Amino acid sequence: MFSEPDDPAVFDCMRAAHAVACAALGAAPCPPASGGTREAWGWRGRTLGKPATGPYGPGWLRVVHSSVERAGGKLWTGPEDAERLVPRYVPRPRLHLVREWAEGDDVYRAELYDCLADGAVSAAPVLGEAPRLTATWWSGLRTAIGGLSAVRTERTAVRQAYLERAMPKYLAFLGRPVPTVPPAWSTAHGDLHWANLAGPRLSILDWEGWGTAPAGYDSALLHAYSLAVPETAERVRRELSDILASEAGRFAELVVITELLQSAERGDNRELVPALRQRAGEVSGLGR
Repeated sequence: MFSEPDDPAVFDCMRAAHAVACAALGAAPCPPASGGTREAWGWRGRTLGKPATGPYGPGWLRVVHSSVERAGGKLWTGPEDAERLVPRYVPRPRLHLVREWAEGDDVYRAELYDCLADGAVSAAPVLGEAPRLTATWWSGLRTAIGGLSAVRTERTAVRQAYLERAMPKYLAFLGRPVPTVPPAWSTAHGDLHWANLAGPRLSILDWEGWGTAPAGYDSALLHAYSLAVPETAERVRRELSDILASEAGRFAELVVITELLQSAERGDNRELVPALRQRAGEVSGLGR
């Protein structure tokens, strides 16, 4: 989750679009006494989710905005594809209804999900404090990551062309060449950070960007977003050691570090940069 958009026009348009979505799906916003004031904003106001009561009872209504040119791509169809293709033992809110509409050069998509009993582990992707999670939660996460990795799909979360272009540039501070071809590929959620994980009952949220990625990508991403809380980063390494301690896992960490260093140039999660650079040095012996 992200903060409210700074642009008042984006704020007003997304609020209005959410009201349109409620009407289109036969849903009603939950009253404040039932948590109806709770909002979850996406990056720069691209999405807005709020509790709603609909044809299937208590739910979560999420609205996505796109320009006409960008609508219909990977991020647009991800939740529906996940509902069709990802096994139910990978825990996530069920997607019940989808509607789309256009307003001039803007396209909106409404998605009505099951309502989760438990909220996100963190309000932001980067962890701020150590969460209290049970052994059952961690075991479920390992099972979910493993099960998802075996799903067959033509969707792509990370492209080889990106690795070849970005890794040499953003890992140049290591002072030596790094490999750009992963030992293996598998299917990943693609955005497995702490704001997309619910607890204490495990559920994985936000399936826009899932697809093939270097094997170990999800585990590496969760570890990177844990680096601000060393005890949790150590817990991630311990719980997901079968993945992160492997050659593929170390490569995946370098991929994730590349992506996050690039996003830091745009102003995102700059507080992680020192820890990311240190971690890159720790795992850069890959392939020796």
